Amino acid sequence: MRGASATAPPGGRRVLRLGRATLLVRPRTLVVTTVLALVALCAGAIAMTVGSLPVPLYAVPSAVLGVADDATTVRAVQGVRLPRVLAAIGAGAALGVSGSVFQSLARNALGSPDVIGFTTGAATGALVQIVLFGAQPTQVALGTIVGGVVTVVIVMLLARRGGGIAGRQLILVGIGVGAMAAAVNGLLLVRGTLDASSQANLWLSGSLDARQWSHALPVLIGVGVVIPILLVLSRRAGLMELGDDIAQQLGVRVERTRLVLVGCAVVLAALATAAVGPIAFVALAAPQLVRRLLRTDAPPVVGAAAMGAALLVVADLVTQVLPVTFAVPVGRMTGVVGGLYLLWLLVPGRGSADGKGWS
Repeated sequence: MRGASATAPPGGRRVLRLGRATLLVRPRTLVVTTVLALVALCAGAIAMTVGSLPVPLYAVPSAVLGVADDATTVRAVQGVRLPRVLAAIGAGAALGVSGSVFQSLARNALGSPDVIGFTTGAATGALVQIVLFGAQPTQVALGTIVGGVVTVVIVMLLARRGGGIAGRQLILVGIGVGAMAAAVNGLLLVRGTLDASSQANLWLSGSLDARQWSHALPVLIGVGVVIPILLVLSRRAGLMELGDDIAQQLGVRVERTRLVLVGCAVVLAALATAAVGPIAFVALAAPQLVRRLLRTDAPPVVGAAAMGAALLVVADLVTQVLPVTFAVPVGRMTGVVGGLYLLWLLVPGRGSADGKGWS
């Protein structure tokens, strides 16, 4: 095998070659992604100092590693606060990447899983488990995946036109199917017992309270498995942005690639929903914000993941330090901020709903 080498193509980018493998490195992308990851980690470290048991910031690393002198601090950090932060990082990253994929397929910034109903459909599967069966976190996660898959199959079939999928049609059909799923969710809340309905209603608000390792690990594993798959498919997905006919002429198996992309995005959205409940607008905003930071029409998968993680961790930190006497679910916080962002996006001359793809 040949050794690694680097060349510098025009535009300040570098191509790293290791044998037959080639990696295109954009310095701005690398810097922005690193900064976003550091923001998420720093906000997570600060969040682990907040609670009924004060923990100094300098003691957080030793408590995470389990070598702190105070056993109570170690239990509080490792058993309660660390799973909460990791669940936020994993769910935020999953939503950011899922939103990037769906926006690419729809060729529209509004094509995120929460807008086009996939998150609501995943929530329906989870509510069936919570309300009717009183399920555990693992069963809830499976319910969200089933609900998300059923919803995406219905939407994709209804949105097909002329052998392909039209972006505007996908969004409109998704909004309609999402409204039906929301109605079903309301019926499930009425159908359940008082305790089950209260638990389900709290879950629907999107909360990171009482997160355990059983919530955090599935979404972290899902992100670690799915993102490399999407990176491999990124070039083909970029060619599909030019249109299905052109992509086919360039050798892309469009239907197979689209199926894999949708499957990966649905799994990520479902795992995030299972971990923290329905979180509004992170999937919508993260790909668009990172695209603006990178000044490109193609936000990278890793950049969208880092932005999503940073948004959700910072939003959770804000909810914990707000000077109010009641708990604010993180899903409500992202909903308020995301609603303002959506209005800005739709104002003529300011935002743009014609989002591009990713790479």
